[in-house]
Amino acid sequence: MSVFAKDCLAQKRLLITGALGAIGQVVVGALLEHGASVLANDIVSEDDASLIARRQGWPSDRYWYNRADVTNSDQVEGLIAAALERTGGIDIALCHAGIVHSCSVLDYSDRDWDHILGVNLKGAFLVSQAASRTMKKHNIAGKVIFTSSWVQDVPWPEITPYSVTKSGMRTLMRGMARELAPIGIRVNAIAPGIVAVGMAKRQWDSDPDYRRRAQKAIPLGYVQDPGSVAEAMLFLCSSASDYMTGATLLIDGGCSLYPMD
Repeated sequence: MSVFAKDCLAQKRLLITGALGAIGQVVVGALLEHGASVLANDIVSEDDASLIARRQGWPSDRYWYNRADVTNSDQVEGLIAAALERTGGIDIALCHAGIVHSCSVLDYSDRDWDHILGVNLKGAFLVSQAASRTMKKHNIAGKVIFTSSWVQDVPWPEITPYSVTKSGMRTLMRGMARELAPIGIRVNAIAPGIVAVGMAKRQWDSDPDYRRRAQKAIPLGYVQDPGSVAEAMLFLCSSASDYMTGATLLIDGGCSLYPMD
């Protein structure tokens, strides 16, 4: 059960990328539940997106979907235009889109490297830049929120390129926060730990070696519920975080407190 008031995001117009992934859907649901109007972005088809929205019961008067590739600057501009058309403005941009691929650093291809850096880092840059330009143009003291990861600080085996993108995202976030503070735009990030959905959940369930390493890596002793990610997002979107900028909200169960085996 959320500790935030149901109307804490009322009148807020949000754009979120990577909205229809396992964590993204939980975040979108929480944003809508607390009164926000949400333009969701992903690369799934319109039909699949409609099916997800119906299954989740998201309100059609405050939720819309726009398919776009965040690594393409023209499509990002179209995404921003769609957000303005649907909601009339952007108060908060959540750069949540991300991908990960697990294998030894010795086996990564240059194609995999380019793809991961493109989606995770270039995509975050393009969307945050375009959204911030729009906020400035319309004199909105808005917020940009990046989804980073605890591995921005602590290497985790077999996802080194992913870790590189999250370290880069932290620097991007801090640089933008410093530059945009004079016009009232706050820029922060959340850094979750090992969340019990998607690839991490599949590896936890099927790979004994991964599960052993993961259990050892989490001081609290259990994998993270995606709802805790949504709660962190709610905090950074709400007025409770208005005096924060350039910060990473670490919600990792203590993973980053010490190195693993």
